[in-house]
Amino acid sequence: MAEFTLNPVVATLIFCVACLSGYQYRRVWKKEGPRYQYWLFGVIAALGLGLLAFIPLDLPG
Repeated sequence: MAEFTLNPVVATLIFCVACLSGYQYRRVWKKEGPRYQYWLFGVIAALGLGLLAFIPLDLPG
């Protein structure tokens, strides 16, 4: 089985997308926006942070 790792650039992009999705989730929640947007932004943020939590980084050295 091949080892699956994230390089730092991809991990940074996933982190940024997760943070922006979490921010949008909060904005929709405060404005009491459409429920589908809660789910959309919440799932994107959760998946991004879950990926970063469980897939190791491929650090040089």
